[in-house]
Amino acid sequence: MADRLTTLMNHVINSQPTKTLQFEPASQTQAYGGEGGRFRYTQDNPRLTLEQRQFYEENGYLVIKKLVAQEHIDKYRSRFVQICNGKVRVPGISIVHDVSVAKSDFIPSERTVTKIQDFHQDKELFSYCHLPEVLDYTECFTGPDIVAVHAMFINKLPDPGKGTSRHPMHQDLIYFPVRPADRVVCSWTALQPVNRQNGCLVVLPGSHKGELLEHGYPEWKGGVNLAYFGVKDYDPSISRVHLEMEAGDTVFFHPLLIHGSGTNSTEDCRKSISCHFATGDMTYVDIDPTDPNYHVTKATLETYLKKTGIDRGLISHQDLWRFKVRLVRGKDHNRRNIQDDFRKRMARQ
Repeated sequence: MADRLTTLMNHVINSQPTKTLQFEPASQTQAYGGEGGRFRYTQDNPRLTLEQRQFYEENGYLVIKKLVAQEHIDKYRSRFVQICNGKVRVPGISIVHDVSVAKSDFIPSERTVTKIQDFHQDKELFSYCHLPEVLDYTECFTGPDIVAVHAMFINKLPDPGKGTSRHPMHQDLIYFPVRPADRVVCSWTALQPVNRQNGCLVVLPGSHKGELLEHGYPEWKGGVNLAYFGVKDYDPSISRVHLEMEAGDTVFFHPLLIHGSGTNSTEDCRKSISCHFATGDMTYVDIDPTDPNYHVTKATLETYLKKTGIDRGLISHQDLWRFKVRLVRGKDHNRRNIQDDFRKRMARQ
């Protein structure tokens, strides 16, 4: 067990950042016009126009058209197929099959895989998290020091008629023990045209200004995919916005923004790639067992322990995310603490 923990730590310590964007910061005295008259959810950065900052402040999301080039899109799609077909094996990767696919039908194919994540050790896919064009916009929300918290390749399968391809309305912050929430942002890039027919993202504008709500598995007759938690007592009559996007379009959104996606009623898989970024000066927090969303924390840790075989006494929920986080720009202010904690834990073994 100690050897596996050592391997994980080596990946954390040896990760390399990209160079930071150099710019003269805009004036923080610029009026916003929202609550308090100042910007809360965005940083001074000439990358965003005043109109874009105001839109994100009010709505909690912002779409940047054609941000990612086709050459990158082709590379990510090709790598995904290679991994699904078993031609490439990535250490530590998580491959998620749709709940509608029977275990007897688990044939290595992109038609059975709905998501892959934890691909930090795959240079092809993880290069998305290092793209300067993505990080330049990410800085507008996190500041100049950026860490990649969690990356995913999402492959929404054609719905089998049971509604299992949809994703319930939820808030991403239930998964991550990192704060402050206002310095966490998700970048989600469409790898093909996404629309209401193939299950585009759906958002509740302005919901990022609320609190983290209680989540649970929705009671859907056709079943629900693993860890697809949704806001409890969600009212489907609330006005929503469907984010129809073209290949390369990228939406940045706040971790408290309530969002989800509909069913894929087409014959093709709908593909996207995403990463949650946070400020390098973030704080890891403990989730109290009395918290109504503690079951998410428990499930996440148990799944990771089962996959790695690490003894429960050697790793906490915070440790899990410390191991996953990678520095991609600037400085990780928690890096020294990770190494010190690791050395102390190993000394007790």
